Amino acid sequence: MLRIVKTGGLGLIGCALAVLAIILVRGAIEAPAPLDPAALIKRATDYDVVIRRDEWGVPHVLGKTDADAAFGVGFAHAEDDYATIEEVAIATRGQLASIKGQQAAVNDYLVHLMRVWETVEARYDSDLSPEVRRVIEAYADGVNYHAALHPDRVVPGFLPLTGKDVAAGFMFKTPFFYGLDKTLTAIFEGRIGTAGGLSKEGVDAFLPTQAPLPVGSNAVALSPVRSADGTTRLLVNSHQPFTGPVAWWEAVVRSEEGWHVAGGFFPGTPFMLHGHNRHLGWANTVNEPDLIDVYALTVNPDNADQYWLDNEWRNFEKQVATIRVDLWGPFWWTAKRDVLFSAHGPVLKTEAGAYAVRYAGMGEIRQVEQYYALNKATQLGEWIEAMKLQALPSINYIYADRQGNIAYVYNAQFPARADGPDWSGVLPGDDSSLIWQGYLPFDAVPKLFNPNSGFLYNANNTPFRATAANDNLRPEDFPATMGIQTDMTNRALRAEETWGADRSITAEKFRIYKYDLQYSDSSHMAKLIDQILQADAGDDADLAEAQRILAGWDRVANQESRGAALGVLMAEPVVRAGLAGRPAPAALDTLRDAIGTLKTHHGRLDPAWGEVNRLRRGSVDLPVDGGPDTLRAIYGALQDDGTLTARGGDTLIMFVEWDRAGRLRSESVHQFGTATRDESSPHYADQAPLFAAMQTKPVYFEEEDLTGHVVESYRPGAR
Repeated sequence: MLRIVKTGGLGLIGCALAVLAIILVRGAIEAPAPLDPAALIKRATDYDVVIRRDEWGVPHVLGKTDADAAFGVGFAHAEDDYATIEEVAIATRGQLASIKGQQAAVNDYLVHLMRVWETVEARYDSDLSPEVRRVIEAYADGVNYHAALHPDRVVPGFLPLTGKDVAAGFMFKTPFFYGLDKTLTAIFEGRIGTAGGLSKEGVDAFLPTQAPLPVGSNAVALSPVRSADGTTRLLVNSHQPFTGPVAWWEAVVRSEEGWHVAGGFFPGTPFMLHGHNRHLGWANTVNEPDLIDVYALTVNPDNADQYWLDNEWRNFEKQVATIRVDLWGPFWWTAKRDVLFSAHGPVLKTEAGAYAVRYAGMGEIRQVEQYYALNKATQLGEWIEAMKLQALPSINYIYADRQGNIAYVYNAQFPARADGPDWSGVLPGDDSSLIWQGYLPFDAVPKLFNPNSGFLYNANNTPFRATAANDNLRPEDFPATMGIQTDMTNRALRAEETWGADRSITAEKFRIYKYDLQYSDSSHMAKLIDQILQADAGDDADLAEAQRILAGWDRVANQESRGAALGVLMAEPVVRAGLAGRPAPAALDTLRDAIGTLKTHHGRLDPAWGEVNRLRRGSVDLPVDGGPDTLRAIYGALQDDGTLTARGGDTLIMFVEWDRAGRLRSESVHQFGTATRDESSPHYADQAPLFAAMQTKPVYFEEEDLTGHVVESYRPGAR
């Protein structure tokens, strides 16, 4: 018996070694050939650009042409965050699992499911103008030049980045902002249907990243009639993760062809996504209209490759996704999975059944075209023409300009759905009349221009509350098939209770309102506290003490507060579950968890909020005001020591204004600094103290503003 066991063991070991040898041989055979950087370095000499860094490390990119400037943007961004730009492109190529392992395989599958590269290859030359292609290819050249100078930072086989990578990145990411990932996750997990499936929880897809963060934002515009001094004001205040593929990087870009912008850029994006130029600016917030339809398919019991449509069996279109998965060290494996499509769109087969998904943005690659047009608009009419391209599947826009105009567009590609069916539920997949084609025109999109109130805002709430009551859009003017959201956030309530209640707003008050720390009497937080206070504490001393603290809390999340820690730790899991579309835990249960955390790590239920709520970056460790869903938005991750480390919420904040004469003034702050990945840089965390103190720095937009503030100047790729 012993001999048999030994022999069997040796046989298994031999087989294992053989398998590992095969993997190693395959890895050696399929390893990409080393790239000669000479061609990428030579390509850089085609561009004429200078980059000047101010005392905060913010790059001021000056190019002769738009393409020159884009090359400079790519190079400067790569200096500060090459690793994330590279990771974004690898993810967009559907190759993230090759460097991140199994947890990233869902990302790679989604790239195939969304037909990202099939669409880009088919439409890159036909749908994008030569001007836009030149700009995004120049941006790629800038990233490539930096990589060629630092080959030790490059993942083997990655280079070169291309213009197609840039266009594909926009196509892949933008549908996640209105919640496509939530719907796909619900199908994977069997929450549309009855049984399990593949979970996306905790994987490295774009949104959410790892432990999900609420994706929010604030945006406010005031016309001269609402300002005490006749100034037009704009707040740009997106809420994003502090790091990763959708974290902000700040730059000022100028070319001699009229492209001159300041604002926020994501890794892999050559265009300012929101901010301002000399003439106008805009802020974005996430909106979530119903832009997705799910169809339950009947699969042929005798042929799993067919589904029932219009009284006949149709064949699924089938492709195979080949996904290389990193294991450890030199070891990897290749997974193959069928990717199915019906006449409706991509298909997911789960234990609960087969479902097809149709969504806004399918087959669309013109996002870069629209952003380029927005960046170069010089007045309201041009900006509206850019919005009419309708290439961006979602996102609210709050606009202001030097002429005193303000505007709000609840932007979306609204499916052209027929009246009658319940589009909010799962639709039958056997009727092709339910497969909508195209989108409603721009004229049908909810929007407001220059309301009498002189005030517009959005904080991820319904577009039917965006200004004074008399000026608001009316729900009855829009068909139910548009699926327009009707919810209100605490931030929206407080926007109405601050900016909305002040008829003559000074510059100081405008800033004070942005950094508001209050939870409204009508907020979800207030309702949860009411639930807790109505509970019978009986002989539970901890619950009675918690009730006393919450009853006395003024619901202000400042550093000195003795109630914010208990309130936020109780409420945040409930709110987060609702935002993720999951069943919310009971408030009493999350309160008991909060009590346990605070007693264990702080020795009391009412520590000062600043002791708990921290901004951390490198050696920086600061108390910070604010909390989830306050206008000063801070979302923290619970640490082993019972504190919270801020990891999302307020990020790049900009205060933009044009005075009566149309003169521009702009200030900004980043939660960390310009060097978003370079820990050795002095700009890795130099803005964190400003951010924690709720202060800002100047934006040196014009040449005369920049004079005297240039710390470093250089010409990448200089001939």
